[in-house]
Amino acid sequence: MFERVSTGVGGLDEMLKGGLIKNRTYLIKGKPGAGKTILSMHFLTEGAERNERVAYVTLEEPEDEVRENMKVLGFDLSNVKIVDLSPTSDHPIFMDLIEDKIDVRTLDLIISDLVGNVDRLVVDPITMLRVTSSDFDYRASLLRLNRTFKNLKATTILTCNVSDVEDSLVSGIIELHTIDVKGRSIRGLKIVKMKGSDFDNTIRPYRITCRGIEVYSDLNIFEV
Repeated sequence: MFERVSTGVGGLDEMLKGGLIKNRTYLIKGKPGAGKTILSMHFLTEGAERNERVAYVTLEEPEDEVRENMKVLGFDLSNVKIVDLSPTSDHPIFMDLIEDKIDVRTLDLIISDLVGNVDRLVVDPITMLRVTSSDFDYRASLLRLNRTFKNLKATTILTCNVSDVEDSLVSGIIELHTIDVKGRSIRGLKIVKMKGSDFDNTIRPYRITCRGIEVYSDLNIFEV
């Protein structure tokens, strides 16, 4: 039997039949505002509460904004290591401040330095690698990083906008959708891939609340 890792969201763990399989890489997909970062923080703070070593690599939002935004939702990030690789940081990961093109080799080295040092890792969003890059270069960058992710002795979550390029690199995919139902916009979560595990592939409703994300695993989105 595989060892499971809780996502920190009860309804999602139920859909996953107990949680994510430990030490694998997963993808959370969704449009901006869907709650990808929030879901990732549930995953990390759950690990921190279990005295696990956790790290969050931000490629988009500065660290201070991440902490401020998550504090509003009640997340305690005091035991979450944040690696700020956003465009406004002083880190030389961006080769050209005008083009904002990421130096993938430098990113690879930074992530490699975390090997063996963390139990849970989030890279948010991996699609920042696509900025000013061709599809070919983006795929090549992902393949390079995929080797590093496979060597990580950590359960890893990558976030991305709606795209199919990253799908083959991960063990599981969770999609966050907004669906119009009878004139209302309903948020829906769907698990579309989970290697080595059974899972609930029904689209289940979820909400973003003052406490983060709540997933209603006993409801069908069309019954809300």
